[in-house]
Amino acid sequence: MAIGNIMSLPCKTFVVGACLAAITFMVAACGPARVPPPTVSDLMDDRVALDGILMKCNRNGDVTLSDEECSRARAAVERLAHASEAAEAAKRAAEFEKSRESLRLAQERQRQQREAATKVDPYNLPVIPVDPAPPTEAPKPQAPANAQ
Repeated sequence: MAIGNIMSLPCKTFVVGACLAAITFMVAACGPARVPPPTVSDLMDDRVALDGILMKCNRNGDVTLSDEECSRARAAVERLAHASEAAEAAKRAAEFEKSRESLRLAQERQRQQREAATKVDPYNLPVIPVDPAPPTEAPKPQAPANAQ
């Protein structure tokens, strides 16, 4: 028996259509999955991807203004700028503290040098011979003025 004799034409068309639909759905399901846009922290870690997304957003300005990738890329740029400003401020504060400490140490050395210059060490003084003081003359008694 031949298959053509068992099935009628509308039934054959239905089977062929169903097979084509099943194959189409299988091919669509096996295709690559849509990759979700990278998060802001992912973009902060991957500067190359961030630059690429920003270039795409700047090239297609009007079309991509509401694009989720563009908004995340701009947020990543803002966070990176804020982080670099904070790091720069911390670096400046550390340099200030370092210079302040070196100035304090220099002033302390100067103070110690001044103290050492004015301090007298009796053990290191030169020996000077001391002559006895000349005798002082005793005052002569004065005679009363009316004794003459």
